[in-house]
Amino acid sequence: MAMLDFLSIGLADILDILFVTLLIFFLFRWMKDSYARNVFYVVVSFYILRVIASALGMKMITTLMDMVLNLGLLALIVIFQPEVRRFLINFGKRYRTLPKATFLGIFSRQERKANHDVITEICEACRMMSSGKVGALIVIARNDSLEEIVQSGDVIDARVNRRLLLNLFFKNSPLHDGAVIISKDRIVAARCTLPITQREDIPPQFGMRHKAAVGVSEVSDAVVAVVSEQTGHVSFASDGHLSEMGGINELRLNLDKSCNG
Repeated sequence: MAMLDFLSIGLADILDILFVTLLIFFLFRWMKDSYARNVFYVVVSFYILRVIASALGMKMITTLMDMVLNLGLLALIVIFQPEVRRFLINFGKRYRTLPKATFLGIFSRQERKANHDVITEICEACRMMSSGKVGALIVIARNDSLEEIVQSGDVIDARVNRRLLLNLFFKNSPLHDGAVIISKDRIVAARCTLPITQREDIPPQFGMRHKAAVGVSEVSDAVVAVVSEQTGHVSFASDGHLSEMGGINELRLNLDKSCNG
């Protein structure tokens, strides 16, 4: 029976198990759409094996598992750096769900809202581009800074205007290939490069514009309006989710809810 002494459980052990369970649950939840999840399963399996070996006093296997986990985790951080970065960004975004009265609210940035005139100009531009099957990728910044993405393109700094958006995405325009960034009711930059999502469940009818829209909404709280060059359909991306709009009015409602809700 002495071998089973390690099974004695106290309050601290229960809390420890609970916290580890919650941590694993959230890790699985955030990594479920990433190709890194299979590697994560292997790491968890190795850790469980190490715990069992340690509890049974199997010193050689325990030492071997420690070496594999220590070196393996460092290698995984390097190999899966994009996934680690996205996980940390998503984890940091969670603090916005806390009440504003908490001390975290002191450090939160002022929310950037898009007024109704700006939303109208964006929607009308999308309507016109949709009818002409002109591809477009319009990113509306909210709280998170998109400075790194802005630097990848050409600075515009102009008032949001449907005619300007049409000219920027005109097929023969030198600025049509890439995304337009809108922040603080201004067109900040055009021809910007966006991160591409690594998700594998994006429907095949969606192209690189749509994957870029999902990608930037995964790493920031920005919302994105996309016009398909092939079909003319308008889509909306937010929080890593992409939805095809039934019409411009639905796009308007989604933009207004996301930016001013």
